[in-house]
Amino acid sequence: MTRIEFIHGAPDRLAAAANWLRQAWAARRQVLVYVPVRKAAEDLDRLLWSQPATGFVPHCRSDSALAGETPIVLTDNLDRLPHDACLLNLADELPPGFSRFEELVEIVSTSDADRLPARERFKFYRERGYALEARDISGGL
Repeated sequence: MTRIEFIHGAPDRLAAAANWLRQAWAARRQVLVYVPVRKAAEDLDRLLWSQPATGFVPHCRSDSALAGETPIVLTDNLDRLPHDACLLNLADELPPGFSRFEELVEIVSTSDADRLPARERFKFYRERGYALEARDISGGL
């Protein structure tokens, strides 16, 4: 069964996602990032290329020829997957087919527009018996 972690209290969802992805990359983890909003995907892509200033997090979009060999893949479609190890959900809705993944990570900011849909997803997962962990990062990731 998919393990689900909610990382909440982030001042900025995309910045927290970029920080979390840096840590995932340092641990050599494979992560599929579900980010269906084009502007959010572009902003995250820019953050992964520019922070830290002296490096970048190797990533690409799912339609890239390199998606199968790149550890972090950004996608707006979960139909064709290069792997099913870890899914980072940056959508406000349930990611389609999330149960295919070993792990699902949800990053939630302090914004009500982000928190309220996240509460509904948390409730959905809990009611279906998924193992849930919650971690507050308001003091830092």
